[in-house]
Amino acid sequence: MDAARLIEVTRHALARAGAVEDIVVEAWQAQALAEAVGSHLAAHGPFEVRAAARGLSEAGGRASGALCRIALRAGGLRAAQLGEVRDPWSALTDLGDLLGEVGIALVGVACACEEDAVYWQCIEAIDAADETSDRISGLLRRLTLRERGGAA
Repeated sequence: MDAARLIEVTRHALARAGAVEDIVVEAWQAQALAEAVGSHLAAHGPFEVRAAARGLSEAGGRASGALCRIALRAGGLRAAQLGEVRDPWSALTDLGDLLGEVGIALVGVACACEEDAVYWQCIEAIDAADETSDRISGLLRRLTLRERGGAA
């Protein structure tokens, strides 16, 4: 499945998520998707962005490690369905937007929750989404430089 479609599916799932656990699961789904997109671009993307794409994959992977147990209960990782990234610029832009939405949803959960464990899980997920967003911004800069013919 194309990255754009998986990002859209995750965006809709996040919008439908009402329970705290569902929001957290979608946050980790987004991180796993960032890992998968990064890995795909590291292997198949333009040469100039491959190193930065590995960094995106690593950032998503560090954050999505906690997802394995939750994902099994939620039906598995959507990111495992990634087959291609047809338009890297659009995919990265949309993924960055999704991570912004994830951050907003997690702030709402963190502010409203009464359990320390859930609060800290949300804080961890917010930090992960922020780091991953930074990696996406770096990749987008490299793609822009590549299009302009400059060095990354």
